[in-house]
Amino acid sequence: PSPCHPSAPPEHMKEPLAYMRKAQGSWEKRILKSLNSMCTELSIPLAQKRPVSEQKELLNKWNEMGTDEPDLSLFRPVYAPKDFLEVLMNLRNPNYENGEQPSFRNHLGLIQVPLKVKDIPELKEDFSELGLNIGQLGIDDSAQVPPELFENEHVRIGQKVLAEQDSAAAQQYVRQGCPTALRADLWALILNISNQPEDILYYEQLKSNVIQHDLLVDSLIYKDVKLTASNDDYYFVFEDYLYQVLLCFSRDTSVLEHFTYSSATPPKSYIRGKLGMEEYAVFYPPNVNYNSFILSVAPLCFLYHEPSKLYQIFREMYVRFFFRLHSISSHPSGIVSLCLLFETLLQTHLPQLFYHLREIGAQPLRISFKWMVRAFSGYLATDQLLLLWDRILGYNSLEILAVLAAAVFAFRAVNLMEVTSLAAAEAVLADLSTLKVMPLLQIFLFATVT
Repeated sequence: PSPCHPSAPPEHMKEPLAYMRKAQGSWEKRILKSLNSMCTELSIPLAQKRPVSEQKELLNKWNEMGTDEPDLSLFRPVYAPKDFLEVLMNLRNPNYENGEQPSFRNHLGLIQVPLKVKDIPELKEDFSELGLNIGQLGIDDSAQVPPELFENEHVRIGQKVLAEQDSAAAQQYVRQGCPTALRADLWALILNISNQPEDILYYEQLKSNVIQHDLLVDSLIYKDVKLTASNDDYYFVFEDYLYQVLLCFSRDTSVLEHFTYSSATPPKSYIRGKLGMEEYAVFYPPNVNYNSFILSVAPLCFLYHEPSKLYQIFREMYVRFFFRLHSISSHPSGIVSLCLLFETLLQTHLPQLFYHLREIGAQPLRISFKWMVRAFSGYLATDQLLLLWDRILGYNSLEILAVLAAAVFAFRAVNLMEVTSLAAAEAVLADLSTLKVMPLLQIFLFATVT
């Protein structure tokens, strides 16, 4: 039965395709095996209570954890984006015979699963508010309307939407971009975050859990922040915020609710000596993804300076959108569909470029995968990234990530046609920090001949 049918089993609600569920299960086992072997190698428990002296010390330096320099050389990331890509490349539908003989119907990309993805006419319809004749924040050179006129009017409407506290109107409004001064409040309105006293109290409880217990994943979070955000020109100033949010997030059991609609399953552990006894099973950790999602918090630090509100916004962004970038599913916003959409757009609209890159061993997805899995965080300039995330919230979809990835290749097509290796192609696309997101998206969607 279809997933919405009353007699459909619960796992169909999470993911209707059996082979996707199986692949996700195998991937989770691989992650847990990596985690457990690290525990064994380093003789570190998954969780332990901190000594009182250590609790006091952590509490005192809660707002300056970035000054800590623990030795994390023995800890290794649980997986890298390229490991995840390899898993997605090996996905196959056992009921679907692709045939060895190449035909014009064959998909020449790395993703070989038959999922329905949108073509440009459908994307144009879905993203109609990005049309060339509609005002956008983030476009500098609109000839018809002086930018300050559009911007002043757009700000006025935004203030009205905020005054009325209408979440649906706010979601529609941000499709044309958010004025910087209103973005924090509009996003909070769309995500239904109000930061009430009970929310602040809940955050404080999570904080006390961090102070009382030491988890193995804490060291992984520390290492990930040191490797990514600490070396980033935009985000290094937020290092303390990142530790606070991510350490609390790893203790937050309310995030478990998203597993009712995520294809993933939370990992279980058993209290020592009680292996296999269900009443002693605990989720460990409830929701940490071990990789790539550090940079999903960092851009939010530009908007929210109160830790409890920053935390709630990130948690809501994660359970609505970002978890889909780390789990294997057939959902249109899932990473498998995004990869397939990206490859299909390139293969259809830039066939020469696609074929050239494929022939020299520089499959485009090998380059764009890391952009999409991180929602472009760490690659675009922050003002451009926030304009992109405005549209993710406005359209309630991650598909725009695949469209932007294809648009970047289209923009650099002339240079890419001259490269002769994967390293050279990566060099052409190494720096995205000067790109303007909105013109790229508009030109690719509305100026491409279909």
